[in-house]
Amino acid sequence: MKILDWYIVKKFFSTFFFAIMVLAVISCVIDYSEKVDNIVSKNAPFWVVANYYKNFVPHITALLFPLFIFIATIFFTSKIAYKSEIIAILSSGVSFTRFLRPYAIGGGFLCLVSLFSNHYIIPVANKQRIDFENTYINDANFRWASDNLHLGLAKGYFVYLQNFNFNNYSGNRFCAERIEGTLLKEKLMADVAVYDSVKKIWKLRNVVIRTNDSLKETMVKIPDMEVAYPFTPRDLNRGDAIKEALTTPQLKKYIKEEQLRGQENLNTFFIEKERRTAQPFAGFILTIIGACIASRKIRGGSGFHLALGIAISAVYILFLQVSTTFATKSTLDPFIAAWIPNAIFGVIAYVLYRRQLK
Repeated sequence: MKILDWYIVKKFFSTFFFAIMVLAVISCVIDYSEKVDNIVSKNAPFWVVANYYKNFVPHITALLFPLFIFIATIFFTSKIAYKSEIIAILSSGVSFTRFLRPYAIGGGFLCLVSLFSNHYIIPVANKQRIDFENTYINDANFRWASDNLHLGLAKGYFVYLQNFNFNNYSGNRFCAERIEGTLLKEKLMADVAVYDSVKKIWKLRNVVIRTNDSLKETMVKIPDMEVAYPFTPRDLNRGDAIKEALTTPQLKKYIKEEQLRGQENLNTFFIEKERRTAQPFAGFILTIIGACIASRKIRGGSGFHLALGIAISAVYILFLQVSTTFATKSTLDPFIAAWIPNAIFGVIAYVLYRRQLK
């Protein structure tokens, strides 16, 4: 690390962390203004609210990490280019490749920090953030799950509830089915299902059990029965938000369990797993692009460079959303969906780099 490297790295980090700090303050103010009515009406303690925003900041920072590292690179590089500092550096015999070295060091360091945070730190913060929102903001959505609840317990073993009340752990129109291939082997129906949190069992009322061995069908009626099904009421309310609150080892374990249960549409979870690795590398790629774009002194100065940076950021978000939608709604592989924007912008970075060498 030479004086030039330290100079650029210090400018890089100071601009990036200043941008993140401004973003965090603005985001917290906007978020609080939206949630203040719920916070006041639910009498949320001050320390609980403070802890929520302590966890909210890492969430919003991780969400926009590639874009802010890109804009920070554009901003400070454009400023030193406008002062003719880059012209002086290159005129002294420093090659453009050597000039990019501190950018690679700074971008690589932030990439590693983001990579570790995405896999292990941000999910822990998200868990506390989501718990706060479930308790003080949208607890009504937690207490009452949506109608027509389906859950896979194992391969070919499914349960269904018409609705479920989380206040008293009771649901109506319960149904459990065992399917082998195309044959419905057993169907259990109950008017009411109540979960006993002490015994960890389900109490069923007015039960009808129909069995079928392809040649003969039987039906049995039972007034009350207890069954130890391998699921709890909390499993009925697991939405997509749970993927944000699991560390990567926990997420992999959860995906494996859901696959054993026979769940088919897990693409959003696979995309989340791949995104945690792809996103930090996007920040590194955008750092190189930003350095190549903003290192030229042009008419319009920083304003033009920032406008161009925002436009490229918008294109990146567009590519990311399109690929994610195709993976979620279609048959596109989640790994490819997460890395397509990086591949495209990696090519752009290489083209810009080769152009600067000329």
